[in-house]
Amino acid sequence: MDLRLAWSFLGLALLPALSIAAGKCERLVVTGSPDAPPYLWQDPQDPKHLIGASADLLQQVAGQLGIKVQVLYAGKRSQALDEVRSGRMDMLADAPLTVGELESLDYIHPPLLENDYLVWTRKDSSLVYNDVQDLHGHPGALSEKSRLTSQFATFAEQQLTLTRTPNLTQALQKLLLGEVEFVLAGRYSGMAMAQTLGMANDLVARVQPVDKPGLFLALSHNSACNDPWLRGQLAKKMTELPASGLTEAVLQRNIELWNAQQKQPVSTPKQ
Repeated sequence: MDLRLAWSFLGLALLPALSIAAGKCERLVVTGSPDAPPYLWQDPQDPKHLIGASADLLQQVAGQLGIKVQVLYAGKRSQALDEVRSGRMDMLADAPLTVGELESLDYIHPPLLENDYLVWTRKDSSLVYNDVQDLHGHPGALSEKSRLTSQFATFAEQQLTLTRTPNLTQALQKLLLGEVEFVLAGRYSGMAMAQTLGMANDLVARVQPVDKPGLFLALSHNSACNDPWLRGQLAKKMTELPASGLTEAVLQRNIELWNAQQKQPVSTPKQ
């Protein structure tokens, strides 16, 4: 048989297998932080699931690729990371970029969202702030759950006077009580929490971000869905997302949803 003809037959024989390989991932099981509104939080009506802006954006993008997404609660942040590292779950929807995790995760670039960290002060504050150096010598607060870039975290540790609080709520309460002069918090997480706590009219966020950590989609090395086709398609979608105008609308909608849920009486969740 002519060698070229033989290769043609072989190529035809492989086509079904190749198409199956490219489309083998029909469903992604995703998790992330269960307490990070408006990005992700546990659905009060269905606690097995996480809802929020990260979940909405990922489902929109995956839907365009013909992939179904389940965003499930896997416990606290460290437990969620363990589930993805092991491959029991496919992806983190809100992974901070850390060098150590490159051994177990493939990060999709650019990030799904950029989490701008702003300087929050009381509206009557006399703090003069133009850049981060102006915070030197002034007492501030930061939630222990904050995920800053490694560069800024090092700077903050060495140059700023920061009290670490268990959560953002306590940091903002310290600010309102005058125990600190500023809080470092995400633009949208700060907005959501200030509204929930009834502080929105008392606090102001300075415009210039001090840090811009990305919230990345991160696929487990042990996920059956982790293949070049999916990574490439997700990267393409992440590149297109900022220009779509969708992100801002989704974030605002989820801030409204979070605040509406906080005002509702506690009801029995679905089992």
